[in-house]
Amino acid sequence: MSYAAVENNIIIWSQQRKIIPNSTPETQLLKAMSELGELADATIKHDREAVIDAVGDVMVCLVNYCALQDLNLVECMEVAYDQIKNRKGILLPNGVFQRDAT
Repeated sequence: MSYAAVENNIIIWSQQRKIIPNSTPETQLLKAMSELGELADATIKHDREAVIDAVGDVMVCLVNYCALQDLNLVECMEVAYDQIKNRKGILLPNGVFQRDAT
């Protein structure tokens, strides 16, 4: 299934359950933060099934957040990619991204 089809299915599901329009961007953002906590926990525990579930839950919250803000999640990702695509550098083993000076 394409990303657009999954996104559309999430929006329809959320509308049927009155998440949209009875939720707010703020509540969906808080829910996404909660799901990120679950993702961090699953990552630390190396629980692949829980990681997959948590990533999906975060994405559902972001789709809902964007729908409530009249945003398109793919367009948001495109804007972010346009900002980073020409950055040069590497991620060091200590987790710091070192930009290329040139």
